[in-house]
Amino acid sequence: MTADTDDREAGHPVLLCFDGSDDAATAITQAAELLAPRRAVVLTVWEPVATWEPYDPATILSAPLSKLVSRALGVDEIAAELAEEKVKQGVALATGAGFAAQGRVARGKTWRRICDVAEETDAATIVLGARGLSRVGSLLLGSVSSAVLVHAKRSVLVVPHHGGG
Repeated sequence: MTADTDDREAGHPVLLCFDGSDDAATAITQAAELLAPRRAVVLTVWEPVATWEPYDPATILSAPLSKLVSRALGVDEIAAELAEEKVKQGVALATGAGFAAQGRVARGKTWRRICDVAEETDAATIVLGARGLSRVGSLLLGSVSSAVLVHAKRSVLVVPHHGGG
């Protein structure tokens, strides 16, 4: 490394997970206090509607019908567009916080794609916000942060939920 090398380009990037929530924004700003300036990849993951079916407690729609409705309404296309908007917001936030940030959108199971992208980018650390779900909510809905902690082969920084209620 030469003296002309920008410190922000040195080392492995930080993977900043951003879903547009206040908790994700807080995680980015708090991570900046610890880790910036350096390169960062802001990741937004969206899940196709077909992957939601196991979580539908009423199981009103059959799998083929829900796929047909999803395609007819363009739900996945809308989700992909929203993810692109969110990742731009996350990049702006990360850049303002001191990271040299670029964005990336991934499709699939959220925790799995976070772990995959961390490996693909050779991330030094994965940063994500905890949603502050109740114990019952976490049991019913699962926890992305918990799954990432269990499955990641990288260090993980989970910034706790600070909101009320």
